[in-house]
Amino acid sequence: MESKARNMQEVLGALPPADPEKTAALLAREREGVSRKMVVLDDDPTGVQTVHDISVYTGWTEELVRQGFDEEEPLFFILTNSRSFTAEQTRQAHREMAEAIGKVSRETGKPFVLVSRSDSTLRGHYPLETETLRQVLEADFGLHYDGEILCPFFLEGGRYTVGNIHYVQDGEMLIPAGETEFAKDATFGYRSSDLTQWCEEKTGGRYPADQAVSISIEELRALDVEGIAAKLSGVKDFGKVIVNAADPADIQVFLAAFFRVLKAGKEFLFRSAAAIPKALGGVTDKPLLTHSELVDDRETNGGIVLVGSHVKKTTQQLEALKESACAMRWIPFNAQRVLEPGGLEKEAQQATRQAEECIRQGQTAVVYTSRELVQLNTADREQMLEASVQISAAVTSVIARLTEKPAFIVAKGGITSSDVGTKALGVRKARVMGQIAPGIPVWMTGEESKFPGMPYVIFPGNVGGVETLREVVEKLVKQ
Repeated sequence: MESKARNMQEVLGALPPADPEKTAALLAREREGVSRKMVVLDDDPTGVQTVHDISVYTGWTEELVRQGFDEEEPLFFILTNSRSFTAEQTRQAHREMAEAIGKVSRETGKPFVLVSRSDSTLRGHYPLETETLRQVLEADFGLHYDGEILCPFFLEGGRYTVGNIHYVQDGEMLIPAGETEFAKDATFGYRSSDLTQWCEEKTGGRYPADQAVSISIEELRALDVEGIAAKLSGVKDFGKVIVNAADPADIQVFLAAFFRVLKAGKEFLFRSAAAIPKALGGVTDKPLLTHSELVDDRETNGGIVLVGSHVKKTTQQLEALKESACAMRWIPFNAQRVLEPGGLEKEAQQATRQAEECIRQGQTAVVYTSRELVQLNTADREQMLEASVQISAAVTSVIARLTEKPAFIVAKGGITSSDVGTKALGVRKARVMGQIAPGIPVWMTGEESKFPGMPYVIFPGNVGGVETLREVVEKLVKQ
């Protein structure tokens, strides 16, 4: 049956009330006795949207994985950036990650829970990533996974799952995900908004919709941990578990049931958005970061904003940024030059010269790709992805070429922000400071990076309201 847009207040207001105090206590009680390292594989840098004082590693060598396992915190992230990979690159990278995690776990004697964190609008290499992880860990390390838990709920981004339908908030309306621009993604497009049907679609029918196990909001709000645990106990053969959620309390109740069956010997992989890692790791809430926490008042250089995302929301946010009174220089980057030999290189050189001058003058440079999508003469999804990667690499090379250290960097878009962090800045390990706005994380760059000790704002393309980019830049520029 076709899903339709619905009024947000009507949908959420019809649900039984959540009880955050009871659910937090419930989760704490069921967590007792669980000694696991929570490892989050993040397919772009935006997955740390809900956490703070947590480490992010930008590689998956045994050395880096061991550092994560040796930390006191129960949770760490590995940035895979696999959303910019081809299918074969993704498969190989996840084989390597599974081998490194399995080996370090065995050597240290520390068991783990593995989360494949991906886009809350359902884009990414699914089911390739979790199937590859499962195959390696079962074949090489003797683990056995009973099922896979899917939970794309992400409050800060306005993503809700109700009645198995995954919604994307647009103002006062909830739009079924399959009817949004995200479902039309050239590489990761899909049709289904019902997550049971989405699983069937993405797995080519190997996991039929009617065999998925659904955890309803009604069960979660009733605090029916026993009933949910019984459902999880019956999952086998890597069956799919759909978690409905419209409030963080729903996640807490579900994880209470998860921890109960985990202690009883059941094993699951997670495919989730950013809500699950925060609750799994027991990360507390933290106020939004302030100007004084982010930028030294003695700083005289300007900052730089780099925009690669093409989604409608980003374009609207750019237009709103133009209304700011902050001293800014607009530097367009013509992405269409990917079609001409050497065109992107020339565009990058020109943008870098302008950005350097702007930063030295204490202004904010805004480097942004042209808003028209590049039209390639092909229908091949991997060729289209490769063109996007080339454009992103050229845009982010502006940061790599800078000789002036900016006061701050804001990168808009998943692939763009990953390339800035790993390639342009050379970050191997960063600390998540927190969020500058809901769902918008900030890294503090490590000593090994191009610009050590600098706030790096990772701004997802599909998060925030129309005014959010302007608000973020103004917070960084002004006290």
